[in-house]
Amino acid sequence: MNIETITYNQYIKNIPKEGRHILGQQRDDLIIVYQAYNNSIANFAIDNQYFGGPFFSYSRMSWIKPNFLWMMYRCGWAEKENQERVLGIWIRKSDFDSILNESVFSSFQENIYKTHDRWKQELANKPVRLQWDPDHDIYGNKQERKAIQLGMKGNLLEKYGKEMISEIIDLTDFVKQQKKIIDSGQIDNLQVPKEWIYKPKNDQIIKQIGLTKKQS
Repeated sequence: MNIETITYNQYIKNIPKEGRHILGQQRDDLIIVYQAYNNSIANFAIDNQYFGGPFFSYSRMSWIKPNFLWMMYRCGWAEKENQERVLGIWIRKSDFDSILNESVFSSFQENIYKTHDRWKQELANKPVRLQWDPDHDIYGNKQERKAIQLGMKGNLLEKYGKEMISEIIDLTDFVKQQKKIIDSGQIDNLQVPKEWIYKPKNDQIIKQIGLTKKQS
């Protein structure tokens, strides 16, 4: 499966309880992000190790999430329509930083953009939309901690889908197994990917995305 897992009880002890943090599993110069698709798109991606084929569109915005439980909330543990397959995508940290560097908040943030006009100009010029949304626990309950998701479009999306990817892995069976454990109430046995805080090397990116500087 090519990811490291720990128990959910261990996981919640090791992560911040509040603040804006990028949580993700990392390996050397790589970080994993998650996406969920239907079988047609997922099969092509797994077989070819890039995104494409007759069912994937590069003309639409595509969202990535480095936080596993945020992905589980969005896809309903692989039970939502057209999100039945959960993929883990290993990309280089330098490429992830490039995506962050091209990001703009989906909504106006006065402390970052100062004026609506500047924000709108950034929206027009940059191909990535950034959202900090409440993270969720395994039951779908909102947490104080915020989770990041990044929506890409245009040439950057195509570069991500065809050039940035080091490996695509299918996590669907793992996800379904863990959902059965949740449904059975055996939470002590629940496994999730091990995650820790990712911090971009560039201080400007940290400021640009509104990252919480201190762990809480």
